[in-house]
Amino acid sequence: MVGKLDDYLRFNEAALGLRSQRQSVLASNIANGDTPNYKARDIDFSSAMQAALDKASPSAAASLKTTASKHYPNPQQDGGTMADGTPLLYRGVVQGAVDGNTVDMDVERNQFADNAIRYEAGITAINAQIKSMMAAIQGGN
Repeated sequence: MVGKLDDYLRFNEAALGLRSQRQSVLASNIANGDTPNYKARDIDFSSAMQAALDKASPSAAASLKTTASKHYPNPQQDGGTMADGTPLLYRGVVQGAVDGNTVDMDVERNQFADNAIRYEAGITAINAQIKSMMAAIQGGN
């Protein structure tokens, strides 16, 4: 039981950490929407999550996979790395600006909102799991 709880919390800790990092990257893209030659970046969430799980518990890590090739359109390496080594990818250019900026504000705002909702859903799931375990420990009182 304790091992199962630990695995569940480890998974959610990794997911929330990556969501938080991704939110920072997306906010940076939005903030640089008018910066000439700025290239929009993002995190390949499923690859980063798999790497985080492998690092945390190599034997217990579940395999994550992309179910459709367009889930992360046209990623390009060399966008740098986060402090923890998570690679940043340049977002594929939908329609570049004359000044070389590749930030599409509609895409960035959509991704920002989607990521925030998924972060909140993760928090809600953890809280529900902890509440149910506390109820079980306390005997349903």
